[in-house]
Amino acid sequence: VLDSQYGMYVWPCAVVLAQYLWVHRRSLPGKRVLEVGAGVSLPGVLAAKCGAEVTLSDSEELPQCLRNCRRSCLLNRLPHVPVLGLTWGRISPELLSLAPVDIILGSDVFFDPKDFEDILTTIYFLLEKNPHAQFWTTYQVRSADWSIEALLCKWKLKTIHVPLHSFSADKEHLASSSLPGRHTIEMMIISLAQSDGT
Repeated sequence: VLDSQYGMYVWPCAVVLAQYLWVHRRSLPGKRVLEVGAGVSLPGVLAAKCGAEVTLSDSEELPQCLRNCRRSCLLNRLPHVPVLGLTWGRISPELLSLAPVDIILGSDVFFDPKDFEDILTTIYFLLEKNPHAQFWTTYQVRSADWSIEALLCKWKLKTIHVPLHSFSADKEHLASSSLPGRHTIEMMIISLAQSDGT
């Protein structure tokens, strides 16, 4: 899949993250949610349908992805959901003026190692502004050599692994794909590390 098409497809990670949101739907009404790298916006749209106050975002350099975010909102009768152009690693007026958030969503944003630090820079900035917020993210294991552990330490972030079976997302019809290659999906929750080093 070419770079320009990343945000044009409902990847298995989005389905798994949507399942996590569905299982936790009773906690979503009134929560302020930001989806980063939203693409077609399945998790964010579901969160909005469950009563969360959602903002969708994707790269300001990918206008087609931003159009798809808006289209997903319109098709799901959510015309009020804002869609912002936010580019990972870039401190922009849109990022600076974001309203407070409780939950940041990101499905399959860790797909290209060259972007890992930019993603975590943006997440760290958002978590510093919103110290009680969490980043709920699903990712596809594409290589055993790809890791964000060193970057998590550098940015003083901690992670909790969420087993897929704990929210019934280990079913093949959820986490599989007709695309070629390996499709092992993982989920984690990232938050600020405490000052005691945890």
